[in-house]
Amino acid sequence: MSPVAPSIDFTIAFDEPDEQGWIVARVLEVPGALSQGRTREEARENVLDALRTVLTSDDELAGRHSGEDLEHLRFVAAA
Repeated sequence: MSPVAPSIDFTIAFDEPDEQGWIVARVLEVPGALSQGRTREEARENVLDALRTVLTSDDELAGRHSGEDLEHLRFVAAA
């Protein structure tokens, strides 16, 4: 039997276009993961980029590796 890769499901909510035509998209489960676009597809792509940014550590975004003592955590959510 092959191992099953863990996964997490997210929900993207799209607002109706505003007066200027912008569509706001947000990932409901992740505060701060929101963006906008002129089309639904553009808003989707942009909110996925925002989600990647929110879930990426600050050190990784800055290209730094900390010399501090690190502790890794494995989070298992019950289904």
